[in-house]
Amino acid sequence: MTNGGWAFDGEPVTLSPDTVTLVHGTSFCVCAANGEVDGAAAQGTFFQDTRIVSGWSLRVDGTAVEHIITVTPDPFRMTFVGRGRSRKRDAESTLLVRRERYVGSGMREDIVLRNFGRETAEHVVTVHVEADFADLFEVKEGRIRSQRGQHRSEVAQDELLLSRLLEGQSRGVRVSADGAEYSPSTLTFRAVIPPKGKWSTCVTVQPVVDGLSTEPMFPRERPIDESVPVLRARRWSEEVPVLRYAGKPALAATLLRSRQDLGALRIFDPQRPSDIAVAAGAPWFMTLFGRDSILASLMSLSIDPTLALGTVRTLAHHQGARVEPNSEEEPGRILHEMRFGADISLALGGSNVYYGTADATPLFVVLLGELSRWGIDRDQVAAMIPHVDRALEWIEHYGDRDGDGFVEYHRATERGLVNQGWKDSWDGVNFADGRIARAPIALCEVQGYVYAAYLARACLCDDFDDPDGARRWRERAVRLKEQFNQRFWLPDLGYYAVALDGDKQPVDALTSNIGHCLWSGIVDDDKADQVARSLLSPEMFTGWGVRTLAADMGAYNPMSYHNGSVWPHDNALVVDGLMRYGFVDEAKRVATAVMEAAEAFGGRLPELLCGFDRAEYPEPIPYPTSCSPQAWASATPVHLLRVLLRVQPYAPHRRVWLSPVLPDWFGPLALDGVPMLGVRVSVEINGDDVRVSGLPDDVELILEPAGFSAGPEGW
Repeated sequence: MTNGGWAFDGEPVTLSPDTVTLVHGTSFCVCAANGEVDGAAAQGTFFQDTRIVSGWSLRVDGTAVEHIITVTPDPFRMTFVGRGRSRKRDAESTLLVRRERYVGSGMREDIVLRNFGRETAEHVVTVHVEADFADLFEVKEGRIRSQRGQHRSEVAQDELLLSRLLEGQSRGVRVSADGAEYSPSTLTFRAVIPPKGKWSTCVTVQPVVDGLSTEPMFPRERPIDESVPVLRARRWSEEVPVLRYAGKPALAATLLRSRQDLGALRIFDPQRPSDIAVAAGAPWFMTLFGRDSILASLMSLSIDPTLALGTVRTLAHHQGARVEPNSEEEPGRILHEMRFGADISLALGGSNVYYGTADATPLFVVLLGELSRWGIDRDQVAAMIPHVDRALEWIEHYGDRDGDGFVEYHRATERGLVNQGWKDSWDGVNFADGRIARAPIALCEVQGYVYAAYLARACLCDDFDDPDGARRWRERAVRLKEQFNQRFWLPDLGYYAVALDGDKQPVDALTSNIGHCLWSGIVDDDKADQVARSLLSPEMFTGWGVRTLAADMGAYNPMSYHNGSVWPHDNALVVDGLMRYGFVDEAKRVATAVMEAAEAFGGRLPELLCGFDRAEYPEPIPYPTSCSPQAWASATPVHLLRVLLRVQPYAPHRRVWLSPVLPDWFGPLALDGVPMLGVRVSVEINGDDVRVSGLPDDVELILEPAGFSAGPEGW
């Protein structure tokens, strides 16, 4: 961890173009399109942030299978189809090789050989297995250290056990199959296949943690259709909304892909099975992230509010309770990231939680406010209010470390993140001339999140009959807004500073962060027009979205992670902020650009794309190490549709606002099963004709803008 992990200053290894990913919960597999796993290429099967399979190769008669096609029926299931090499010169192969791979708490692979020949075929099939038990950060950053700890390979009659003991912690895998002969790294099968017949076997990889085997999700004795991942996927598909029709097929394809990916990125806590949260993204972030999980679930409210509730409850369970510099834990603080690898636990002093983030804590409060308005059970909201108040105490006693009224960050350990906002790369906060800002740093968008958190708490006070509390929190919000607009506004430039640095000087780069300020509502009305014009300027808007950093800034690099790239989720909040302040045409322009980028990527938006101008390259340029699927990128199309519908429920007031401003190519449009106020609602839009069915009789439908956005409170 000392030279990597959160303090790592580089970028993840670049995966080859033919790499594919399977994912379920916190388990995932990165492999070549033919199904082979090459550990040297940063591939493998991972469980609890440990690579439990670093090599996996199938051979038929000592020869690799000729790959034909890869099919992905589900995010956790992949089919690799190939053919064996012919034994006769100039003869076509008659041997079809099919591999069905499943990932979830380990791995299962069903191997089927079909003989299309007219004679009985005998083949020797081998599966070579390697397990280095490398930490995920080591693999991601390309810094594998060879054979640390005590590695063992034990051959039993019915299984191969590979294990490693390191610093008193043990990790292992049990590899077993029907009809296998075992050696220290290989399973061998003698396949006899009649003419036009088939032969099959099932290989399972079961993780072992400190001597305890995990429960398999795809046990050999159970039909695949009755496995936990299949049942979960089926239930998700049945319960989330359905786009009955849309004006453009690409829109339907994008929303369907988002729905599937968000379902795949859900994570399930076996200790609290009712709390379903969302992981940040595949392949390297299949874990709970404070900021990412909050924003992704907030942006997915119109699909499944219980995903946001599970995220809130899970984050509340791990809320900071003490001051611990190694993990940067502080009372009331919401975590940045959970990790389960042995290396991480050692670096965090025995913990598996890292808390180094400035924005997750106020966003936690914002999310609960949104849940209350969306119609989550009142008792569930009430149970979370003590956690909200602890979060607000962190903001005022630990977040605002010097008492100047702003939340700032400065890492407590050299192992921690230098930057602790959403642009958390080491060079993510810089001046217009390219100089790196020095901590402590108070980010502009974080102050906006705090402002929104104060208003969210005020609304919760209203909802629970506490008018004095509501007045106090609104007064705090007003004071913060006044102070923010005095200190962060740059009148000569016409936009807000991205931050105040350690000397309380404005960091004057033009960034997309100011769009988040629109989203939160902290922007003064008389400054909003200049902010909108800055965001849509040629230096910021590429035609595929708004850049993270303007093209005329010193640190601009369209191929960088945070200094000129385009992030879909970032743009979703920009669109929401523009809509909030009445810039409808500008919001539609950015939303259309992002949705067209999604279409160009086949319906799945990546984590980020390069910030090249659309006039220079007619297709969006992918960022080489972008995660996909990634939670808030997957949630972006869902949230953009919600913003363009201008739909805002307020369950405690029994009202729903709806005033669509869809681009022409979106419509006509019909949605069924939208969860809202405890019921399922249908919405049909055809030009100016808007129809809503399914709302409770006591709910007033108001066909006009609510006066605030689909984001944080603007009351």
